[in-house]
Amino acid sequence: MMQITLQKKPKNPIIIEGFPGLGLIGTITTEFLIKHLKAKPIGNIWSKELLPVVAIHENKIVQPLEIFYAEKENILIVHALSDIRGMEWDISDSLMQLYRELDAKEIISIEGILSTNQKPQVYYFTNDTEAKKKFDSAGILQLKEGIIMGVTAALLLKNKDVIGSGIFVESHTKLPDSMSAAKVIEILDKYLGLKIDYKPLIQAASEFEKKLKDIIQQSQRLTNQPRKLKMNYFG
Repeated sequence: MMQITLQKKPKNPIIIEGFPGLGLIGTITTEFLIKHLKAKPIGNIWSKELLPVVAIHENKIVQPLEIFYAEKENILIVHALSDIRGMEWDISDSLMQLYRELDAKEIISIEGILSTNQKPQVYYFTNDTEAKKKFDSAGILQLKEGIIMGVTAALLLKNKDVIGSGIFVESHTKLPDSMSAAKVIEILDKYLGLKIDYKPLIQAASEFEKKLKDIIQQSQRLTNQPRKLKMNYFG
């Protein structure tokens, strides 16, 4: 069971979610959006199943699953640094709780998909006619065949009555892929009209990549540590 804590409850926001996955696309993208839109933390999603790891950034605690709000754009950003494998269904339920409680306009999911192409291609999936028109006008390919996993898949399977869209970008690496994340930012800019300056985009994404890589590596070491201790204890 997950608990949502909100200090502020915006009305009719767009919710953007991105969780650690292939190339850390979702995490890098949401991190960039938080910085660019100057979004402020307004809450978090908590569960005792989450790994008890805390990140410190600019003398502040970064929650494993934190909720940020960009007031000017009325966008809610769910930003994750914690490994959420095994909690996908519970997290999708929490996102739906947010969607209904705030009467959100749409949930946009960010995911990386495996590819061997050197130049990443971006695809979209949506269950909304108006959203489809906007994606098509932005020149994005519709995802007609493919396998979707994780929180995004849980959202699509359980909540067909919800307005939801997915932006999927190809990545060929398990390491943080700032180039592919930058493509997602470009699409979100066209789709939502965020007026992003593309010149510093790659440089900024690369900086986020380095920071996130360090945090994820530390989390993975701590995740594996209890297993090693247990093995040592039993010989």
